[in-house]
Amino acid sequence: MTGGGRGIGESIARMLAAEGYEVTVTGRTRDQVDRVASEIAGRALVGDVSQREDVERWAQEVGDLDVLVCNAGMSGPEDPLAEPDEWWHTFEVNVLGVYLCCHAFAPRMAERGGGRIVNVASGAAYLPGQNRGATAYGASKAAVHRFSELLANGLRDERVFVFSISPGLVKTEMTSGLPDDAPWTPPECAPNLVRALVSGAFDELAGRYLHAEHDPPESLPARAGRIVADDLNAIRLRR
Repeated sequence: MTGGGRGIGESIARMLAAEGYEVTVTGRTRDQVDRVASEIAGRALVGDVSQREDVERWAQEVGDLDVLVCNAGMSGPEDPLAEPDEWWHTFEVNVLGVYLCCHAFAPRMAERGGGRIVNVASGAAYLPGQNRGATAYGASKAAVHRFSELLANGLRDERVFVFSISPGLVKTEMTSGLPDDAPWTPPECAPNLVRALVSGAFDELAGRYLHAEHDPPESLPARAGRIVADDLNAIRLRR
């Protein structure tokens, strides 16, 4: 569970622990990951998802996984043409971090007969009106979704199922500057969706874009067949 020391990641970590999973909480801030891990009887590992040596160290310490949730991310600069290093750092955290974790753990899942990966994208991946100046954030989250879709296609035969979700607009430290009347998503929606996806009930939806509020688990059994047949919940060029 990357980025599990606060916000949405903490909520998902707590849900997984309540479901009986042994959860490893990772993040850059030791106090945060230690607190969450101790409260859910999990493990805390400190490090940066954008640093390969940290992710590979985690893989050595954790060993095999049944479920990987890549939640760590950052909002990035609001300037649409921010300084290159600052702009690119958003990609290093949001995209490279997801890739490094999948690179470290997915092959081991395949060797053991399968597993499930949930990558946290955003509505900014397909809604250009969101975060108008934050070109790094929207572009990076679009990359997270496309990577997840392609990886899902590549690993399906290995029974490693990769999902891409948007948690919606949840009140967290990252969104603290938004107005009270923003279209907030209930905080329990993302954990509920993750719980359903990692259960194995919706493996046919691997690679699809799923929104925690608009695609609640209770609606998916009736919709899953149509989503696949009609190529829905996908980012496509329509002419």
